[in-house]
This record gives sequence, C-alpha cells and structure tokens, in this order.
Amino acid sequence: MLPELLHGEERKVCHPTDEDLSVGTPVWGEGGYQGQTEVIREAAPKAQDMTCKRTRFKNYVDENQRKKNRSKSSVRAKVEHPFRVLKRVFGFYKVRYRGIAKNHHRLCANLARVNLHLHRK
Repeated sequence: MLPELLHGEERKVCHPTDEDLSVGTPVWGEGGYQGQTEVIREAAPKAQDMTCKRTRFKNYVDENQRKKNRSKSSVRAKVEHPFRVLKRVFGFYKVRYRGIAKNHHRLCANLARVNLHLHRK
C-alpha cells in the first residue's frame, strides 16, 4: 500500500533554500512505517525517509536516534494538529455524499474556521 501513496517525485532536501523544494518533498511517516525504507526507496528513489526509527534494543537505548525521532515527531505534531481540530471541534470526521463541489466547499470553510480557531487570542 505504501508505494501507492508515493508519486515518485519526492526529493531529498538538504537545505531549506534548495531549488528542489518546488519539485518534491521528503517522506514523513509515523512509527507504523518503520522498516519500510526499502519500499520508499523503490517507489521514490530520490526521497528522504523521515520516519521514526527504532531506539530501544536488547542491551541499550540509542540516545542519538531518540533525539532525531523527537524532532521528527514535533514536525508531524504541528502538521497533524489542525486536522485534529477539524475532526474533533468542527465535526468533519465523516464526508457526506453531497457531491464533490459541496464537499470541497464545506472542507475549505471548515479549514478557514480551524485557522481562526487556532490563532484566536
């Protein structure tokens, strides 16, 4: 299923000012995608695998990898938080069969409400 989620145009980003930013993106995934590095490389050879890696082994804990996983998780949390608000606060957890245009307009309106909700003060 993972190769179906990748379009093959993802590229490794070495620096935020690289020109490759407009062409593709790194592959971010949760812990469920551990061990899928080879599948990601086959589907998108130029992509950077940004999934969290295993840190605990039999005799030791890899602290360096734990720090890397923490920074990756913080990026994922910032990206996923608006979708949590969209689902829980505004009830957009189920798409109704209204038509593509109506669902699209409802989604855009709810995302605007989420933006206002997150930036209220």
